[in-house]
Amino acid sequence: MSDITLSAAVRQNLLTLQQTADLMSGVQNKLATGKKVNSALDNPNSFFTASGLTYRANDLNTLLDDMGQVVQTMKAADQGITSITKLVETAKAKANQALQTQSQYERAQYAKQYNDLMKQIEDVAKDSSYKGKNLLGGEGNDLTAIFNEDNTSKLTVSAVDYTDTTLTAGLNLTDLQEAKGGASSLQIEGGKATITFTNASGNTLTSGSLISDATSLDVNDVLQLRTAATGGGSLVSGTSAITIGANTTVQNVVDEINKAAGVRAEFDEKTGTLTITSNDNVYLRNTDGGAATPVPADLASVTANNYTATSQLLMNSGSFNVGDTLTLEDGNGYELGSLEIGKTTTVEDLVDFIKDFNGVNASFNTSTGKITIESDVSLVLKSDNRDFNAAAFTADTDGVNVVAQQESGFATDAAINKTIDKLNTALSNLRAQASEFGTNLSTVEIRQDYTKKMINTLQEGAGKLTLADTNQEGANLLALQTRQQLASTSLSFASQADQTVLSLF
Repeated sequence: MSDITLSAAVRQNLLTLQQTADLMSGVQNKLATGKKVNSALDNPNSFFTASGLTYRANDLNTLLDDMGQVVQTMKAADQGITSITKLVETAKAKANQALQTQSQYERAQYAKQYNDLMKQIEDVAKDSSYKGKNLLGGEGNDLTAIFNEDNTSKLTVSAVDYTDTTLTAGLNLTDLQEAKGGASSLQIEGGKATITFTNASGNTLTSGSLISDATSLDVNDVLQLRTAATGGGSLVSGTSAITIGANTTVQNVVDEINKAAGVRAEFDEKTGTLTITSNDNVYLRNTDGGAATPVPADLASVTANNYTATSQLLMNSGSFNVGDTLTLEDGNGYELGSLEIGKTTTVEDLVDFIKDFNGVNASFNTSTGKITIESDVSLVLKSDNRDFNAAAFTADTDGVNVVAQQESGFATDAAINKTIDKLNTALSNLRAQASEFGTNLSTVEIRQDYTKKMINTLQEGAGKLTLADTNQEGANLLALQTRQQLASTSLSFASQADQTVLSLF
């Protein structure tokens, strides 16, 4: 090639074309990459400065991702606190409902529901984790948000423990004592005997008649209600011996017999018949006071037996009488209901009455004659008849008592009010904690927004140092293409000048 000789004009045009091609290649590269600085060779200062800005933006972008996860963790905790707050408010509503009723059974049910809510609170707290971090899970769950590359700017969010409602550092809400029921029994027994008082003319006596007018009875005779047949026993508790006087009436005898617990004396004016109904064996005994040697004789003998069928009438027991009112009350004195004894009221009626109420059951044992009463709460079956539940000539004036093994935590107003106070404190705690989490969440979100803007600023700065102006580079390419065309034309002209020598041949 060194043997080829080019004119100066051709060489100049070739050089121009080469330079233009190099420039076009550079411009095309800028347009293809979008950058005016693609390596340190293009512009060392801009390249390394932009690289530093880009690296920092990338680091912040990584931190931004972490901040996003911190926000999600805090949102999970916030949602958990919101749900727990609603559950605590529901528990408070249950306590207020319990306060509005005096029914021990209803209060016991509210106490159970309260405990169920406490369990749900703990479950919600345990379920409030996000990616293994739970701000409601207590120790080991503190959360740290890092805001800059060297970890000098950060925020630590302390976890609380709501997974155990009893913790004093948490909600300080203990489960309520739940009611444990008890049982008692009512013995149903009875028997009756009758004696008809007539005078010597065969006419029946009335309640106002002198008892001495009755056949086989005289003034100075002694009447006693005894615990055993002739020759044994003692006076029935609560009664006294009646020495028949000139003015002693049939009613006087009836009144004395009725002093015994569990014994009922009734006199029929129409028939002159005295009916003695008793829970225990009793004997109306007469001792002939006028005889030289008094000889006792039983005028009436009552043999009491346990009831054996639910169809038996209650009025045939010394514990009941027509017109009696039985009342079922719980330990708070709350009346569940009442039953009036009629002539046709049976054992089955009494059993059905008792077991008609929630948390109460009753059953009759035909072998023992006992009604067993079971109740979830303390209970008492009372009667306005002092003979109710009498046995061995003594009466249980308090009725039949079922004593619960354990009362519920809502058994008393004082206990309920104490629980409400603790719930109010827990709600204040939750609201304060929610506010603290909210403040921390706002802080992280503000820093998150700031970091996004900072990343954008860094990337924008790096771009200004390295990005090409496509409009300008497009214009440059167009100008270079024009220059190339002109240079090619100029080269053609220069070559034609060299070719003129051929015209000589």
